[in-house]
Amino acid sequence: MLRGSRLCKIRSRTWQKERLYRLQEDGLSVWFQRRIPRAPSQHIFFVQHIEAVREGHQSEGLRRFGGAFEPSRCLTIAFKGRRKNLDLAAPTAEEAQRWVRGLAKLRARLDAMSQRDTHTWIHFYLHRADSNQDSKMSFKEIKNLLRMVNVDMNDMYAYSLFKECDRSNNEWLEGPEIEEFLQRLLKRPELEEIFHRYSGEDRVLSTPELLEFLEDQGEDGATLAHAQQLIHTYELNETAKQHELMTLDGFMMYLLSPEGGCPEPAHTCVFQDMNQPLAHYFISSSHNTYLTDSQIGGPSSTEAYVRAFAQGCRCVELDCWEGPGGEPVIYHGHTLTSKILFRDVIQAVRDHAFTLSPYPVILSLENHCGLEQQAAMARHLHTILGDMLVTQLLDSQNPEELPSPEQLKGRVLVKGKRLPAARNEDGRILSDREEDNEDEDEERGGGGPRAEAAGERAWLGQHGPGRGLMPLWSLGAGGRGKEGGRDQGSGVAQGLSQSCPNSPSGNSFIRHNACQLTRVYPLGLRMNSANYNPQEMWNSGCQLVALNFQTPGYEMDLNAGRFLINGQCGYVLKPACLRQRDTTFDPECPGPPRTTFTIQVLTAQQLPKLNAEKPNSIVDPLVRIEIHGVPADCACKETNCVPNNGFNPRWGQTLQFQLRAPELVLVRFVVEDYDATSPNDFVGQFTLPLSSLKQGYRHIHLLSKDGASLSPATLFVHICIQRS
Repeated sequence: MLRGSRLCKIRSRTWQKERLYRLQEDGLSVWFQRRIPRAPSQHIFFVQHIEAVREGHQSEGLRRFGGAFEPSRCLTIAFKGRRKNLDLAAPTAEEAQRWVRGLAKLRARLDAMSQRDTHTWIHFYLHRADSNQDSKMSFKEIKNLLRMVNVDMNDMYAYSLFKECDRSNNEWLEGPEIEEFLQRLLKRPELEEIFHRYSGEDRVLSTPELLEFLEDQGEDGATLAHAQQLIHTYELNETAKQHELMTLDGFMMYLLSPEGGCPEPAHTCVFQDMNQPLAHYFISSSHNTYLTDSQIGGPSSTEAYVRAFAQGCRCVELDCWEGPGGEPVIYHGHTLTSKILFRDVIQAVRDHAFTLSPYPVILSLENHCGLEQQAAMARHLHTILGDMLVTQLLDSQNPEELPSPEQLKGRVLVKGKRLPAARNEDGRILSDREEDNEDEDEERGGGGPRAEAAGERAWLGQHGPGRGLMPLWSLGAGGRGKEGGRDQGSGVAQGLSQSCPNSPSGNSFIRHNACQLTRVYPLGLRMNSANYNPQEMWNSGCQLVALNFQTPGYEMDLNAGRFLINGQCGYVLKPACLRQRDTTFDPECPGPPRTTFTIQVLTAQQLPKLNAEKPNSIVDPLVRIEIHGVPADCACKETNCVPNNGFNPRWGQTLQFQLRAPELVLVRFVVEDYDATSPNDFVGQFTLPLSSLKQGYRHIHLLSKDGASLSPATLFVHICIQRS
């Protein structure tokens, strides 16, 4: 991979070009050839941005256009975010396997990256800054290195640091002198200060001293045995380890390990009760899943479903229309979006729905097909999905309530309208969209939410005058939920959550959602596939809060944060106040503050530049803490900015929040450039439920706006959560 391989890039039947691909010496990025030279950043992709590497014809592109190449020679690199797949064919099967295995090893190494691997990152930039590649660094080259790593250091201070390391006094740094300079550059005084506070004069932590630190951190189950185990895991000095002592290096290794991160380690696995009815969970849901871009003229692709499943999505949408040759198609009707076969989407569901999560997938059908193509849909569902498809009540299911995620592991549910009940005044059966419009008019006129019974036969179809009904399949285990479209500031679901005249307590919509499924989706008038704030709908207990996964923004950050816990399985148990049928909870009146959330923002490390193409571009970072929850809890506070330092900025500022409904709160950490012109031009962010934050000194690995890791960029904070 370091030598490079000439691989055929496949875009279409006619566009198939041979290009050189070569792993960079940093082991973190791959350079590739382009016909027309572009900016340097346009000639590389980063290993950390790879979502998956698939062998053979396992992408839509290779299935359609890769027939001339043997599957054993083909591979697909799928990226996080909106970047298109890279479909490649190698000269031989062995060459393809080298790239598949090599990228897998590099991704595994990145996942396990720790503090000691920071040197790999800095040495990559050191190599780039050494302009004549003589393994010696002049002061000019050192200044160039500092700009590359996002720090604008005062010339006098930088030169004094340079001269302190120039032991040979020849105006060059080489060998051990370069290492000393890097060691000083990577110094973490804030971590040293914490270490010395507990270690005393001997500058090592004994087991009891480490236990004292763990207890002050609020670590559950902190014991001497646990402290000893940490020393044996993270201490680098063998002599210290034998005497059960922890040095500063071992302490830093621990604080910067996954155990020192802000998410509760137990919450990264499935830890919640998965045996409750489906209505008791928030369920990760996608709107217009087939789209990869705008809902007016963007392309449709089965890859969009694969990406949604890779992000933990458990409810996907299929807009089904009549297609040529008796085959139904999926696209955004009456627009210029491209069309894909219904059959191909169901195959993608079969092949990818349970790669990340074993829990059930819900297919939300918007059906516009006539009888013949409905029959084709039913045939494809049965023949492709087979036993995955739920067609009748489960043997162990209580017919009075929805089944649980545990009962439905590995199964596919189909959700659609019960059209026999949907007739207008002249008796004509309505299509899905017509029924949506009539429901919306009725609900805007003041009607409360209508709870429909679960455990009945579902019938789907779109029919004109004189047409009969045709059952597509029986969905005895499926729920009869209520769908509501909403737009920011208005809309059915928002109206229901804020005005419920049928209940004296003003929370009939929340009680409805305690036992029935509700799906909410963006209003179709959003031309650019924009999203709405999902938190408002979660506050009311809505389970299927569908978003445009192809559109990055704070809305998708909140969605990713909500479902980051519980093993990223796509199901998160709702708070108890949203699961009780007789609940009195009202998000508009949640009561007095119950929790004080205090966060001290200490430092950040190795923040990326917003404009990598400008050598002199330096970040002026500030940190913004956003609280998303019930309206009374929503707040935003920020630190001062640190000018000209994206490498190791320090703040030491404390921000505090009073919370009334902490069980619903999401905390969003945002690092911004003070000079950014748009809120979406942030440096990095991370979002997590308050209930999954660990207290004490914690590091936070930042993510890009597409959800990709920005490692080694981190934020270091102290978290304190006091419950009254």
